[in-house]
Amino acid sequence: MMERITEFLQGIGATGEMAILGVFIGSMLIVYGFFGGLITQNPVGRRYHAGKTPQRRSAFEAGLLNNADVDPKGFMKALMPQNREKRTLIRRQLMNAGMVGQNAIFKFYTLRVMLAIALPGAFLILLVLHQATLLPLPAAVSDLFSGSQGQILTYYLLTCLLLVGFFGPALWLRSKVDERQLEVSETFPNALDLMVVAVEAGLGFDAAMTRVSNEMEHNAPAISQEFRLVQLEVAAGGDREKALLDMAGRTRVDEVASFASVILQSIQFGTSVSDALTTYATEMRLSRELKAQEMANKLPVKMSGVMAALMLPALFLLILGPIAIRWTDTFGG
Repeated sequence: MMERITEFLQGIGATGEMAILGVFIGSMLIVYGFFGGLITQNPVGRRYHAGKTPQRRSAFEAGLLNNADVDPKGFMKALMPQNREKRTLIRRQLMNAGMVGQNAIFKFYTLRVMLAIALPGAFLILLVLHQATLLPLPAAVSDLFSGSQGQILTYYLLTCLLLVGFFGPALWLRSKVDERQLEVSETFPNALDLMVVAVEAGLGFDAAMTRVSNEMEHNAPAISQEFRLVQLEVAAGGDREKALLDMAGRTRVDEVASFASVILQSIQFGTSVSDALTTYATEMRLSRELKAQEMANKLPVKMSGVMAALMLPALFLLILGPIAIRWTDTFGG
């Protein structure tokens, strides 16, 4: 096998040497970027992560010890955008998708670069093995990659794989954001009802949020993670107002933003948190009922459009078909 590969590389000359050099450099960059993204650069974070307490590990994984956004340096300049606005946009999208770990932006761009290199590289390796008669392919597939037409098709496929590898994670991230927002929107009313029950049972607001987070960890992991992040930020010495507003910004759900506003106003004016939560839960339940009624009222209009699109061609065929046949018989004869 090695002899065939050597003969094939010797047959293609300098192109094979450049391919080997490119694969070697690409592999080194991938390994360096991957392990560089996994290494914790913050010494405080390393010492904090060394603790055995699960809450400490959760706080570390949540990125509570991350430094402020700084310009990338060294090898990170080749992967991350230099514009801070673009990095902020990607950071916000990652937060909306629930990815708030340390070096999330660097890992995301590293993944994009790795896929952009790995997909075309895997295709080239398969093509080289096929040309070296080490990987048999069906005759129809083999004919596609032969001659000048095969070279053009190869260039097209390499370009498509490169684009898919680089822009595919961005499209996946957008779908992940939409999926998480839908999950939070559907599970937040149940979480609010549980919080009302916990507060009316005598628990404080922080204890109720922690209890709801623990209870909904398996049924609603997204809202459980958001509640846990709020409590971790408050426990780390952060402001409760900022923690609630950050939760509203991460989820980008109207119900969560309204919940944060209600709680902050209740704390600011000294009113009962239990009464505020009960009133807001009642309003949210009414809002969900009205939204369901609105969707039900839209259904007949949507069905009429579909039915018209399916019935009109059949009606036209029944009405115009006999006329077309009669005209054909009359003028054709």
